Amino acid sequence: METITQLLIDWGYLGLFISALLAGSIIPFSSELVMVALVKVGLSPAVCVLAATLGNTLGGMTCYYMGHLGKTDWIEKYFKVKKEKIEKTQRFLQGKGALMAFFAFLPFVGEAIAIALGFMRSNVFLTTTSMFAGKLLRYIAMLLALQGAISMIH
Repeated sequence: METITQLLIDWGYLGLFISALLAGSIIPFSSELVMVALVKVGLSPAVCVLAATLGNTLGGMTCYYMGHLGKTDWIEKYFKVKKEKIEKTQRFLQGKGALMAFFAFLPFVGEAIAIALGFMRSNVFLTTTSMFAGKLLRYIAMLLALQGAISMIH
């Protein structure tokens, strides 16, 4: 995994986009590590946040579309999300709608939220916009926190 991470760092913004896309979909990956490394070598923090947010949103929307397809056997096999978790998440989301995609950045439940919204056929535009907003705020907060931690070390 270390070699892949280094390769993605070497690819700059595109590598960050890819790492965030992977992290937002079915592959556990630390796009934050790539983002911090790129900012540390001098790439624009704003462009890094944008690349990571776009990639992670696209990755999250793959979960949404997998839910939209309704193939629970694929979801259990590839996303490692059990049908019961999706059903529980759907019950929770009932009446709350696409704006709940804002919380798709959350660990452990984010994929289930996106998949459940796909099952529920939530509005794609609102889902994407809400998901983008949540992931954007998460990456901004993450970068600010990590930059603060790095400056305390130096």
